[in-house]
Amino acid sequence: MCRNLNSYLRFLEFRFFCLVGLALALSSWSTAQDDSMGLPPRTSQPPASAQQQPEQQAPGQQSGQPPISPVQSSEDQGRFVFKKQVQEVVLHATVVDDYGRLVTSLDRSGFSVYQNGQPETITSFRREDVPVAIGIVIDNSGSMRDKRAKVNQAVLNLIQASNSRDEIFVVNFSQTPYLDQDFTSDVNLLQTALHQVSTRGSTALYDAVVASDYHLRNNPRLDKKVLLVITDGQDNMSRETLQEALRKLQSNKGATLYAIGLMNEGMTRSGREALQNLAASTGGGAYFPQNLDEVDSITRSIARDIRSQYTLAYNPGPNIGSGYQNIRVEARGQNHTHLTVRTRAGYYPGETVK
Repeated sequence: MCRNLNSYLRFLEFRFFCLVGLALALSSWSTAQDDSMGLPPRTSQPPASAQQQPEQQAPGQQSGQPPISPVQSSEDQGRFVFKKQVQEVVLHATVVDDYGRLVTSLDRSGFSVYQNGQPETITSFRREDVPVAIGIVIDNSGSMRDKRAKVNQAVLNLIQASNSRDEIFVVNFSQTPYLDQDFTSDVNLLQTALHQVSTRGSTALYDAVVASDYHLRNNPRLDKKVLLVITDGQDNMSRETLQEALRKLQSNKGATLYAIGLMNEGMTRSGREALQNLAASTGGGAYFPQNLDEVDSITRSIARDIRSQYTLAYNPGPNIGSGYQNIRVEARGQNHTHLTVRTRAGYYPGETVK
């Protein structure tokens, strides 16, 4: 009988270690899936100057402590529960008059915000130039070969016209997006990354946009985030669809996307509409120059747009739905009969553990 009991105990021990091994394997697979959303550098190890700076520690937060952890309430009786986090909605808004000129002199009383048609109370308001996290995402396919010199110079002019404390990264993409320079304010490093040109392969535009937006979210230092996308063709390679890219861009506190579509035979009507939809949904703009000489003035205009935006915020309250939330912002000024506001068209509220 003792022999049978010992055999049974060894069998239970074997099952226990099998279960532990399975749990570790699943954990490693999950981590690999999360990492796959990132942008691969062109080399396996980026130079030290290109590595992302360590995340700043929040006041009162101990080293190694996660920023959000499950908390218990007395009614939960020791059980962890999932609750919807009511987050402040932050909007970056550009205001123009009937002639397309920037309007930068409005105060808080000049704005009205509506979510799903219901008025919201503006809880904070700013109109100063603040540092921005910017992702420069440039088409590196074969059709861009003769365009890159002027495009690179136009992008450098945007960088030089931006806030000196902006943090910028560069992604060159064809069928795969490559992170050729991580967040930096060093113009020389950014210029070097812009010249990492291979100009071959297909155009996986949506994959590059989604991966770059994901990378922007990993910068905890700057709340305001912008993507500049430059391409001369339409997507013909992405795993992501346009609808999936639109949804992933429209989360709370998401990036504002500006797009420049260089006209050629590869830029069809559907390609232009895709860029327009991506930009309009985030409060940015899409531009389609007729020749390369216009790109420089467009990038300078985008730089002014970014530095002239208003920042509005409101708290939508705890009873919002889980689906898409429509946003409308109106502006009025004493000396303006009609003003147009560009900002995000809406967002999908996130679910977090509290």
